[in-house]
Amino acid sequence: MAKIIGGVGTSHVPSIGVALDKGLRDTADWKPFFDGYEAGKAWMRDAKPDIAVVIFNDHGNTFFLDKVPTFAVGMAESYQPIDEGWGPRAIPPFAGAVDLSWHFVDKLVESHFDPLVCREIEVDHGLQVPMELFFGRPDAWPVRILPIWVNTIQYPIPTPQRCWDMGTVLRQAIESWPGDERVVIMGTGGLSHQLQGARAGFINQQADRAWLEGIAANPEPYRNMSRQDYVEQFGSEGAELIMWLVMRAAMNQDVNLVHKHYHAPASMTGAGMIVVENAA
Repeated sequence: MAKIIGGVGTSHVPSIGVALDKGLRDTADWKPFFDGYEAGKAWMRDAKPDIAVVIFNDHGNTFFLDKVPTFAVGMAESYQPIDEGWGPRAIPPFAGAVDLSWHFVDKLVESHFDPLVCREIEVDHGLQVPMELFFGRPDAWPVRILPIWVNTIQYPIPTPQRCWDMGTVLRQAIESWPGDERVVIMGTGGLSHQLQGARAGFINQQADRAWLEGIAANPEPYRNMSRQDYVEQFGSEGAELIMWLVMRAAMNQDVNLVHKHYHAPASMTGAGMIVVENAA
């Protein structure tokens, strides 16, 4: 069977990609953020996954407010990076893990999920940025991807528990897959930020730091929180953190927190990452 070799939680702020495109990685504003990811990149190089499952949300680039699926799964042979308004980016397309994607969707339907199946679709910074943060800028990505979109944009977004339930199905799908691929699961989004309304610019560093520890050691309170709780603690856009729950649910109850990084602000957000491995 395929094997889950680790889980990653990470921010996917669009300005991270812009900073890389403009050569700002080592400027005073960005160096502390990027330096904190070096340990995660080294872990990924050593782990040598074959497939990356990436859980993220579209930002009005592929899905707009007239049609927003609660959950969508990519089944494409290849995923092109979408132009988000700054011009085509100098990153390669992403090869799809098509057979595993179909297997996962079948398991979702058996578990009474109703995902949108996407056989042709482009991917925005929600996927591009996490891949760059952990794999750098290769000529070709060293992994195939299984992309999962979660609606965190249009009311009503899914509940934290529903994201957790999806993670348990994801684990079942990977462990019942007859291949021998090594799989890393990447939950993306957050950390605390709000881009509009009376709390525009909101960052909750205390809640962010507690999240980075708690999602590894004791995720139960976070799966039991309401959607309103997420907005209150992390901001309207910080509610993206529910997507980390998909990753965490696919891991063992007990995990080792291998790496952790936090930096604020990064373009009006709290930002950072964790790397976890299943405990023996």
